[in-house]
Amino acid sequence: MPQTRVFSFLGTGTSVGVPMIGCDCVVCQSPNPRNHRYRCSVLIRTPEGNILIDTSPELRLQLLRENVRLIHATLFTHYHADHLFGLDDLRPISRTLGRPIPLYCTAEVEGKIRTAFAYAFGPEAESLPAGMIPKLGFERIDNEPFQVLDERVTPIPLRHAHFDVRGFRIGDVAYCTDVSEIPRTSWSRLEGLRVLVLDALRFKPHPAHFGLEQALDVIRHFTPERAYLTHMSHEMEHETVNRMLPPNVQLAYDGLSFEF
Repeated sequence: MPQTRVFSFLGTGTSVGVPMIGCDCVVCQSPNPRNHRYRCSVLIRTPEGNILIDTSPELRLQLLRENVRLIHATLFTHYHADHLFGLDDLRPISRTLGRPIPLYCTAEVEGKIRTAFAYAFGPEAESLPAGMIPKLGFERIDNEPFQVLDERVTPIPLRHAHFDVRGFRIGDVAYCTDVSEIPRTSWSRLEGLRVLVLDALRFKPHPAHFGLEQALDVIRHFTPERAYLTHMSHEMEHETVNRMLPPNVQLAYDGLSFEF
C-alpha cells in the first residue's frame, strides 16, 4: 500500500499577514485563532523526510509551532518577499542536517535568492560554518516533473498578475497559491485531484489573485473531491465565509493538516 504523507498549512495569509498592522477591523481584532494568518508556507511530511514549500517571513515561528526539527528539501513557487524572506531561518537546520539544504526553483528565483541572500554564497561564504549562514544548494526546475525525496513533483505554471509562478502537484494534491490565471496549457495538471489548495485573496477579484467567486469557478471546473482556500486577506472572516462555501470547500487555517 502507498505510504501516507501529511500536508500542513504553516501559513495561510496574504502578503501583510492577518492581523494587519494598523487595522482595527473585526477580523484583525478577532480572538478566533483561525483568523490569525502568517504568510504562506506549507510543509509536506513524507516517509523520506520533510518538504517545505516557500520560506515565509514567519518561518521560524511556523516550524516551532509544528515542532519541525528538520527540512530536507525546499520548493519555491516564486520570489516575492512574503514567500522568500524567511530563508535565513534555515540556518540551524542546515547545520543539523549536515549538508546544504536543496532549493528547488526556477532560474529566475535562483537569481533573486542569490541577490537577496548574497552573504550565503561565494568564496567567503564557503569558509563559514553552517549556523553562521544557511548552507544552500540549488536544484534547477522548469515545467517538467522532477523527483524530491522519492516524490514525483509536477510543476503547474500559473500567472500572478504579470509574474510567472509555479504551483506544485504531488500525487493527487495540488498547491496553487498567488494565482490570477491558470493557463490553458496547465489544465491537464489539475485533473483528477483529490485535494486542490487554491488562492482566494478576498471577495472581489484582484489584479494578482483570484477573488472568492473566481476560485470557486476553478474548483467547479476541475471538480476535486475537496478544496481549501488560502492566501487570504483580512476581508475573509473564517466562520462567516465558511458558512457560504459548498460542502467540499473550506477556508484553510494556520496549523490545519490532512493526510494523503
